[in-house]
Amino acid sequence: MNCNDAAALIAAYADGETSLLQTHSIRRHLQGCAACAAKLEALTTLRTRIRAEAPRHSAPPALRARVLATADALSQASATRRRADGARWRWIGGGALVGSAATVLAWFLGTAIIEARVNEDVAVEAVTSHVRATLGNHLIQVASSNQHTVKPWLSARLDFAPPVKDLAAEGFALAGARLDFLDHRPVAALVYRYRDHVIDVYVRPQSSSAVAASRSVRGFNVVHAAGLGMDWFAVSDANAEALGQLVDKPSRDAAVP
Repeated sequence: MNCNDAAALIAAYADGETSLLQTHSIRRHLQGCAACAAKLEALTTLRTRIRAEAPRHSAPPALRARVLATADALSQASATRRRADGARWRWIGGGALVGSAATVLAWFLGTAIIEARVNEDVAVEAVTSHVRATLGNHLIQVASSNQHTVKPWLSARLDFAPPVKDLAAEGFALAGARLDFLDHRPVAALVYRYRDHVIDVYVRPQSSSAVAASRSVRGFNVVHAAGLGMDWFAVSDANAEALGQLVDKPSRDAAVP
């Protein structure tokens, strides 16, 4: 090994990232080359000083919890999709083997299971979207408590007109809205403030596969309601009862013109 070869490996060697053969070769070179040995010593000294003198800033516990929530939600969504795909093919294959009657039965049962898992995916995806928007400071694109400002802004950018209500009198103050995606479709994300909590309410045209249910995903509650031809998904770390109150009123009241 010559000095040119060693120069390209000194940093990796100092970090313990060289292979066994590279480590053996560079050690032999360093024993006979004072210049390269000096470079290694300077690099080691610099690293020691950085560790000792450079300021370190620890992430706040809330940020760590949100990052872990995002990672866990993405992992759950990926695993659920893989299981759903596997279930679909197992049902189809089993039905083909036992005849047409069994095929029909397997198809309906398999579809029911897959639809339930799709609904789980939507809940996980909603939590992931909520956390991502909160961490990335993309929570609100149109900031207004005026429903007559928020609704036209959303309607101009979607192929449906989501109902929008300010429920400040009930403790849920409208803060604004943004465009988002849920189940691979653009949706309206209404943003409300409730005490010290931020609540995202995702609104989309009603889907037959959605199930009205409450779920908890990594410390976040997801509550679904259906009404006015829309699906409403409220997501927050606030309690599920409060989320249920929030989505129940606009989903049952007459739409604001």
